[in-house]
Amino acid sequence: MILLKLKQVVELVGRCRTSLYADIADGTFPPPVKWGVRSSHWPSDEVEAVVRARIAGKSEAKIKVLVIDLVAARQLAA
Repeated sequence: MILLKLKQVVELVGRCRTSLYADIADGTFPPPVKWGVRSSHWPSDEVEAVVRARIAGKSEAKIKVLVIDLVAARQLAA
């Protein structure tokens, strides 16, 4: 797993920063991991899972469940 910076995530998902944070608020994209006081990163495997789900044509509801599962797995691994 690699930790991605905001700029990398924006490039990978093809959405602007504002849209990405709107997706996080909506529950259709995983929130970042705080890495220090002023730094946030996203686990690459979580970003890839959401991108794969979108490519597969999963519904917004299924993507929200996926995001919940990804965040829960993140917390269990800690």
